Amino acid sequence: MDDSPSTDHVPFTIDLTREEARRRAEVLAALGPDWDPVAALRSEEAANALLYSGLSEEQERTYAMLVAAGVLPGRDAGDAPSP
Repeated sequence: MDDSPSTDHVPFTIDLTREEARRRAEVLAALGPDWDPVAALRSEEAANALLYSGLSEEQERTYAMLVAAGVLPGRDAGDAPSP
C-alpha cells in the first residue's frame, strides 16, 4: 500500500470570523437597546442565591460535597463585591 499523500484531495478551509461577527450583531439586536447586562447578572446572582437558600442540613452537606467536587460553584465564587 502506498503511504504517500493523495493528490486527489484539495484542502478546504473556511473563515467564519465574518459570520461570527454577524451572529453576535444579530444577538445584540434581538436583545434590544434596553438590555442591561449588569442588571441581568445581578438578577442571575439573586436567583442563584435564592436557589440555595433555606437548605436542610442534609441538603447543605450534599451542596458542600458538590462544591468540593467542582460540580457547583461555591456561594462566594471570588467575584468582586457589588458596589
